[in-house]
This record gives sequence, C-alpha cells and structure tokens, in this order.
Amino acid sequence: MKSICIKNNNQDIINYLLDSCLNIDLNSIYISNHTFSIYENVIIHYCGNDYEAFYDIISNILCDCIITYYEEPLIKRLINFDYFYFSDIEKRHIFDMCLEILEDIEDDYYCREDLIKNAIYYYIKKEKSMILDGFVNFRLYDYVKLMDSLVDSAVNRYLIEKEYLEFVNILKLYINSSVPTQNLVHLIYSNSYATLVDENKQIISTNDEILKAKYLSDISFSVNDYVLNTLLNIIPKKIIIHLTDNYVDEFINTLQLIFENRITICNDCNLCQLYRLNTNIKQ
Repeated sequence: MKSICIKNNNQDIINYLLDSCLNIDLNSIYISNHTFSIYENVIIHYCGNDYEAFYDIISNILCDCIITYYEEPLIKRLINFDYFYFSDIEKRHIFDMCLEILEDIEDDYYCREDLIKNAIYYYIKKEKSMILDGFVNFRLYDYVKLMDSLVDSAVNRYLIEKEYLEFVNILKLYINSSVPTQNLVHLIYSNSYATLVDENKQIISTNDEILKAKYLSDISFSVNDYVLNTLLNIIPKKIIIHLTDNYVDEFINTLQLIFENRITICNDCNLCQLYRLNTNIKQ
C-alpha cells in the first residue's frame, strides 16, 4: 500500500483536494480527512499495484492545486520583492501583464506544469507527507525561478509601454502647440504601407533625406516612421485615413493617439476605391 498525507490549513485548498481525489479514476483509492496537531490533513491511500499511475495522478492534482491557489500570490510576492519601488498602481498593472503573458503563451510558459509535476512526482515517491505551503516555498526552485523571469518580462513590457505612451504625449503636445501648414492630408493605407496625398491629390514625398526629424527616440513606431515624421513636419489640420483593406494595425492606432480628433477614418470613398483597384491590378 502507498499513502500520502497532504497538510494545509486553507479550507478552500482542502476542499479542492478532496473533490479532486474523489474523482480519481483508479481502483483501490481511499481518501480521509482529519485534523492532527496544527494541520488539516488529506490522506490518500492506494492499495493497488500500479504505483506509477498513482504517483502521476496525485502529481497532476497537486500541480493543478498549486497553479490555482499559489501562482497568483507568488507572482505578487515576486513583484513586491523585486520591484518594491513601483507604485501600487504600477505593480497591479505589471501583475495583470504577467497573467496576460501566461494566457497568451501556447506552450504553457515553457512547460511550467512539467516543472511542478516532476518536483511533486519525485517528492511523493520518497515521502509520505507533504506540507503544501512549505513544498511550494522551498521545493519548487525551478518553478519559482521561471515565475521570476515572467515578472521580469512583464516589467520590461510595462516600461516599453510606459515610454511609448509618454512619448506619444510629447508628440501630442508638440502638435497642439504648432501651427498647421496644410488643411488636409489623405493617408492611403494598404497592406501596412502608407501613402500620403495632399488635398489636390498630389503625392507627398516621405523621402527620409529631405526630412527634419520632429522626434528623437529609441522607439520605432513601425516601418512607417518616415510617414509619421512627414506628418509631424506638415502638422495638417485634418487627416483622412483611407483603409483600403479595412485593417487597423498598430501604426493606425498610434496615429489616432497622436493626432486624436484630427483623424477621420474612411474605407469606401472614390480615393479608397481607386487605390484598392490599383492594388488589385498590381497583384
């Protein structure tokens, strides 16, 4: 017979373990719940012979439990420890970014489940009891290290986003304090390629050799930086963006942030149809 006693004092965790153990699809499993000394104990007995299956099932249950109940508090603790100098609002934003990264990554953030399950598996093969809090804090070194790198990635993403927004605000201040040199500029946008046309339907050059940079930054907004630079030289009163393929990407979003109510979006005027037709002919 093989047995494992899991010790914890969080009733939600105890209930989670009991419910999960009751759904184990393996014969000869017996579960009990008792309070000994200072801990609530979930005791799992296995009287069968397929020990590897038993260890694997228990490892999966405990792994899911750790991710469900311990992962978010661990991330918050790492943020508070490594980045204590950020404000509470910034820490909350970084925490939300960590959750977004975990949700977006297809391979389960470099197989964090495998790191947890392997550590549990080898532990329960040797030991008959586990204080769950202590196991998470002192036995999951590789997992904690991985979560630490997750926090670092989120902080880097946050700082880039912060710099981006701060620089957008600088450009907005520049635009609002400058005198426009043209009333209207058309921006025809197709397949992430921008063409500028003035109100007389003449193409505006965006040759980088004739531009005087209106911003200096390490930030590259997109491959259309020279188009943005041209608009910052011209400072038009109004910009009509013609989306010939009806696609709004990061560059268009950036223009809307910078030029705000000067921007109008169009996708079905004569100019749109003309450039859409030219694009189809080229293809």
